[in-house]
Amino acid sequence: METTLDEILRTKGGRVCHVKPEANVLEAAQLMKHEKIGALLVLQGEKILGILTERDMLHRVVAEGIDPAATKVHEVMTKDVVVLKPSLTVREAMQIVSDKRTRHLPVVQDGHLLGMISSGDLTHRAIAEEEGVIHTLYDYIYGAYPA
Repeated sequence: METTLDEILRTKGGRVCHVKPEANVLEAAQLMKHEKIGALLVLQGEKILGILTERDMLHRVVAEGIDPAATKVHEVMTKDVVVLKPSLTVREAMQIVSDKRTRHLPVVQDGHLLGMISSGDLTHRAIAEEEGVIHTLYDYIYGAYPA
């Protein structure tokens, strides 16, 4: 049985780093650096307004020569946020990551934010699942898997 996003969040936790739309991009960049993450959700209360990624900052601020301290997050964030349901499998989520060309996806159920899944989280879990299959097949064929 394939792992669901809900299972990943139970292991990873549901903490999501976020920023308000009125924050400036410099503050957001400093928070991302401090947290060692590549994206922040932009929230107004519990409502997802957008997502601010390293790519957004690079393309819409740095490459345009705009002052990050004078630019509000809501001016440069990605507004169309792809959200996932917690019941999706790793494989289904990886297909969405590939199709939508996104690396950070909030997991939402009944309008409530449960957590954030990254493409790295999905890759890590997919590799672990494949290694499990390899061990099982090896045990089946040879009787034991070498350490």
